[in-house]
Amino acid sequence: MALIKNHTAPLVQEFPDLETLDEAVEYYLDQRDNFDAQTYAVDQMSLLEGGGEKLVELLIDNPYIHKDMASYISSLLSNIDPKSAPIESVMDLLKIRNAYIRNLGITILQSYGDAIKYYIVKFLIGDDRDLRIFAINVLGDVTFSESREMLCELLEHESDINVAMTAVDYMAEIGEMGDIPLLENVKSRFHDPYVEFAIDNAIRSIRG
Repeated sequence: MALIKNHTAPLVQEFPDLETLDEAVEYYLDQRDNFDAQTYAVDQMSLLEGGGEKLVELLIDNPYIHKDMASYISSLLSNIDPKSAPIESVMDLLKIRNAYIRNLGITILQSYGDAIKYYIVKFLIGDDRDLRIFAINVLGDVTFSESREMLCELLEHESDINVAMTAVDYMAEIGEMGDIPLLENVKSRFHDPYVEFAIDNAIRSIRG
């Protein structure tokens, strides 16, 4: 007599309705060992008001987040309309020590294209030296056609040696022959051995 095989349908996990951001966050935190449930939770966050900011917080507040989950959250953030994306918060990802998260931050910012220019310019012209350095680093990592011009404009007037030298480092990579007089001007403005060394190296790099 032939054996009859019992076919059982695979179990389908059911997820609760998450109508508020707080509910979605609480569910996410409660499901630490359930990747599918956490994926569902962050999906719901991305659809709710303020969800983008919260997704960034999940990456910042948990430096040991699993790479698969971090990548998934990154993909959700990358798909947000740049007009409503939490760009300034995403830029904060580039400040944390976890290199994997920093690289995800760069990828997310790249997906926003020209929408990040306002924030970079805002930092470049601000009074906070650390934010100016941060903006230069963003320009170096998330390049667009105006990156070199923006760095040149900064160098024309920058009075802080640390900010200027950060820009010079990137000019060594993207500078053009026509930028050499500007770099020579920066060197004469600071009269510092470190500046002279860095700018001479940058000029050699530009000249090839």
